Amino acid sequence: MTASEIRFKYLEFFRQRGHAVIPSASLIPENDPTVLFTTAGMHPLVPYLLGEPHPEGTRLASSQKCIRTGDIDEVGDNRHLTFFEMLGNWSLGDYFKKEAIEWSFDLLTGKGQFGFDPLRLYVSVFEGDADAPRDDEAAAIWTAQFKKAGIDAASPRRVFTYPKSKNWWGPAGQTGPCGPDTEMFYDTLNLPSPTAHAPGWKGTEDCHPNCDCGRYVEIWNDVFMQYFKTAEGKFEPLKQKNVDTGMGLERTAMILQGVPTVFDTELFAPLFAEIERLSGRRYGEDAETTRAMRIVADHLKAAAFILGDPRGVSPSNVDQGYILRRLIRRAIRYGRQLGIQGFFTAAVADKVVSLYADVYPELPKNRQRIAGELNGEEEKFSKTLQHGLAEASKLKDKYVRAVEIPGETAFYLYETFGFPVELTEEVLGKKVNAAEFAVAQKKHQDDSRAGAEQKFSGGLADHSDQVVKLHTATHMLHAALRQVLGTHVEQKGSNITAERLRFDFSHDKKMTPEEVKRTEEIVNDKIRAGLPVRFDMMTVDEAKQAGAIGLFEDKYAKLGGKVKVYTIGDEAAGIYSREICGGPHVENTSALHGFKIMKEEASSAGVRRIKAVLV
Repeated sequence: MTASEIRFKYLEFFRQRGHAVIPSASLIPENDPTVLFTTAGMHPLVPYLLGEPHPEGTRLASSQKCIRTGDIDEVGDNRHLTFFEMLGNWSLGDYFKKEAIEWSFDLLTGKGQFGFDPLRLYVSVFEGDADAPRDDEAAAIWTAQFKKAGIDAASPRRVFTYPKSKNWWGPAGQTGPCGPDTEMFYDTLNLPSPTAHAPGWKGTEDCHPNCDCGRYVEIWNDVFMQYFKTAEGKFEPLKQKNVDTGMGLERTAMILQGVPTVFDTELFAPLFAEIERLSGRRYGEDAETTRAMRIVADHLKAAAFILGDPRGVSPSNVDQGYILRRLIRRAIRYGRQLGIQGFFTAAVADKVVSLYADVYPELPKNRQRIAGELNGEEEKFSKTLQHGLAEASKLKDKYVRAVEIPGETAFYLYETFGFPVELTEEVLGKKVNAAEFAVAQKKHQDDSRAGAEQKFSGGLADHSDQVVKLHTATHMLHAALRQVLGTHVEQKGSNITAERLRFDFSHDKKMTPEEVKRTEEIVNDKIRAGLPVRFDMMTVDEAKQAGAIGLFEDKYAKLGGKVKVYTIGDEAAGIYSREICGGPHVENTSALHGFKIMKEEASSAGVRRIKAVLV
């Protein structure tokens, strides 16, 4: 079963069960300061999980493109990826555990569905603690499902229990919706192409579904949002209980195609063929070559999707741009390790565009931008490497009598200039202390991961009153900028915290002080006018006819769905702003009191950034 067939079968299964199939949202989250990228299908649905009505109803399904960078150093093993697709279905206060689990089992093992062998399926549920009881309900439903398939879930054990660290979702911050989850695992032991095990794996007696040895592959996760964590640390039952699920497309394809890793499916074959052509090496010829090719293919696939996104960012030294730059330059380093000479990233990325063109039309639409940005970054990086060569050369005298090069010095050259260890050894004529280098690298990885977890932990965004006000202010700012600068202005990104808003927009030159002042005055005039704010459910054609602006109109139109359109103003006072948006917003602009632009600056080529506050 190909990845395209898996994607279609999943969405069609839930469409037949009353779910509206919605398009993948942007990889760049809107108004969510907790994440750099969309890391799961639930991120675009935050307002609806918190109670906002969704234009398509209470049952939804999608295939969401995702980026996760917390495990970037694990990429190259059998299952970790930077870019992946997450198949998901949601219940917004509709069905709950019984339907979710029964449908999961049916889709995985049912006749005419995915056809997983139920004897190879294992599941986990929350074991319970002082905050919430053991999820006996989910365990009982799973036991009944196995029984229908003629399997005794007790012998051998099929349902495992784990603590919050393994089987609990959320909240992202101190407070918010959360709840137990149930995870589904597939046992790959003794398959024709068995999954590679970690060194030291001893066999079945000390292995279990949540073991990280690689034998059991997690394929699906059903989250049951049934509690709200209060500021006092109490877990109170939610009025609207939601279901949020996620199935990794690549992992599912790996198992259904009987291949040993996610890299051995058709989703990577064209990329490896191009890398083989460029390098003269062969995928699988040895462990070092295989890992390097996987990293190049994975990172450039992620880069192509980020650059080709409707809110696509450019390589830079901050936020999403920093991650993008790191992915591209890491791919270049490993490409050089493979022996590739000259610029090559655009050629590999072009295979990504062709591979996904039918599913994600934004990629071929932005083909030239993807290639241009990649070529530009390769040129910049080549200059950086030259700086690294000069920096390394300066150290010759310092270490002329040294037995070896300190690991910290080598890592500094590696991280700052992308200077490979072997090049440092070649320039300085001495070996690098490998143990010290590994310690420095590990410390950097831990620091990076800790920072990412602290700042970009993911999950539900802050929906406090102040954030809701600032969200409304971004719409008002957008409308004012289009008045002052022209209708070429389009939103390119937005990030909101409780203290300020940050708004990125298309414009090719710095705003004059007069333009900044005029923009601020327009927003404040509309705040003082006390304009009403409302939303309507519309078809895409209706939204366009009404003059609404926003992303994803073509995808929604293709799916025949509705969108949520927020309008600021009315027929009496005049329509000031009309945008496609999930919300939430204030009911009247007077709630904002006052608006002040603190800074206007460049964000990337052709994109400006405004930081503003409410006063």
